[in-house]
Amino acid sequence: MPLRDTLARVDEDLAAGRVPVARQRLRGLVSSFPHDPALRRRLAEVYRLYGEPAQAGRWMYLEQDRDPAETAAFEARYPTTARRRAALGWDGPDSLAPTDFAREQLAELAAVPPESVESSGHADAKGTLAALGCLVLALGFLAIWVIGVIALFR
Repeated sequence: MPLRDTLARVDEDLAAGRVPVARQRLRGLVSSFPHDPALRRRLAEVYRLYGEPAQAGRWMYLEQDRDPAETAAFEARYPTTARRRAALGWDGPDSLAPTDFAREQLAELAAVPPESVESSGHADAKGTLAALGCLVLALGFLAIWVIGVIALFR
């Protein structure tokens, strides 16, 4: 569906009080057109309707006229620059940013010192525990199956 048609549907959804549907449409548009500041701004407006300042701050983060309280809420929810960068959903080079301010913000998020990047050790430990749990479960099922087969042939 073309951008203009989808935006018209967003307007219809908002007029009819279907805020969650409007939000989903806008999220889809922002993921398809990540460099369009007007779409990000509209999505922030919808999150304000929900009373979610962190999400409003997320989608206004690259705008110079952003609300400081929303920006602070976004930064609190995504405490590292790596998480903030990922949360913005920016796809492509920073040079595609529409304003100097947006390029500066993206550059600050890209300049992550190696020691501040989150260690994947915690995630690796969770993955290892999950794999171990699956292995134990599979062995348990295999043991029950073997016992059943032996009982069947007795």
